[in-house]
Amino acid sequence: MKRAFTDSDQLVLGVDIGGTKLAVGLVTMSGQVVAQERTPTQVKDGPEVILTRLVTLCRQVTAKAGVGWNRIVATGIGCGGPLENGVVKSPPNLPGWDDIPVAEFFSHELGMPAYLENDANAAALGEYFFGAGRGVANMVYLTISTGIGGGVITNGRLYRGENGNAAEIGHMVVVHGGRECYCGNRGCLEAYASGSSLARRAREKVLAAGQASLLPGLAGSVEAITAETLLQALELQDPLAHDIWNETVNILGSGLASVINLFNPRLVILGGGIINFGERLFGPVRRIALQRAMKPLAKVADIVPAQLGAEVGIVGAAAVVLDKLQLLRTVREGTYGSFYA
Repeated sequence: MKRAFTDSDQLVLGVDIGGTKLAVGLVTMSGQVVAQERTPTQVKDGPEVILTRLVTLCRQVTAKAGVGWNRIVATGIGCGGPLENGVVKSPPNLPGWDDIPVAEFFSHELGMPAYLENDANAAALGEYFFGAGRGVANMVYLTISTGIGGGVITNGRLYRGENGNAAEIGHMVVVHGGRECYCGNRGCLEAYASGSSLARRAREKVLAAGQASLLPGLAGSVEAITAETLLQALELQDPLAHDIWNETVNILGSGLASVINLFNPRLVILGGGIINFGERLFGPVRRIALQRAMKPLAKVADIVPAQLGAEVGIVGAAAVVLDKLQLLRTVREGTYGSFYA
C-alpha cells in the first residue's frame, strides 16, 4: 500500500507526451499521483505550442496540489522514440518533431533538471518501481495499444542500448515476408498484434471473407471496426473474430517466447489496451510462449498484466527521475529522506 501524501514529501513532475493526448502529474517518491491534468495533443499545433502547453499544465498541477517548487526534485518526460540525449528525433506519432531538444526546454522553462526517456522505457520503470514488477530484478514490459513498445529491466537497471533506443520489441520480425509495418519492414510483431493491426486485419478479412460476421453490424460499418469491436464479437462467439484472434495470440505468444529466450526475465508484463481482452489474451499467450521458450528459461518466467493502468504514463515519467538520480535504494527500502541530505 502506498504511503499517504504528507507535507514533507519531495515530489517529481511526470510528463507524458503522446500522439493523441498529453498528461502531466505531480508524483511522490512512493508513486502516488498527487495531482494531474490531461488534454488532447492537437499534434497539428507543432512542437513549440505543445511544449508551452505542457509547461502550463506543469504549473497548473503544482498549483492544484498547493506545493512549493522547492519540493519538486526534477521533471521526467516520456515520449515516443527515437530519442537521443534529451532530443526527440522524428517520432512517427509526432510529425514535425524533428530534433526537438525537449529536456533542455523543460529544464529552462521550469528551472530544474529534466530527463527525457522513451515512453515504453518510462512505463517499464514505473511498473518496476511501483507496479507488477516490484521486487523483480529482471523483467520485460510491453505496451500493446495502437503500436507495440518495450522496455527491459535487467539486474535492476533499465537496458537502454548504445544510444537509448533498445527494446523495440514491436519491430522484431515474426513472419518472414509478412505484412507491411509502418516502419517500412515486413512481418513485424506490431503489424500483427497491435490494436491498430487487429482492427485493420479484421476489416480486410470481413471484406475478403464472403461470409457472415457480426463485426460490421457491431461497428456500424466495415470502416468503423476497431479492436474493441473485435472483443465484442469474440464475446458473441463470432467465427471470423475467433479466426483473427487465434492468429494474433499465436503470433504474439511466439514473439514472447523469443523475448523470454533473449532476456531470461522473471516477468513479462503486458500493458496497454490489449489487456482489456483479459484471460482471452493471457491464457493462450502464456501457454504458447512458455511452451515455445527454452525450458530452463520458461520455468522461471511468467506473463502478467500491468498494474498502473491509465496512470502509467505519468508515474513512468516520474520513475525516470528516480532512475536517473539513482534513488533506487531509498525507494526500494521505503526511506524517503531529503534528496539533498
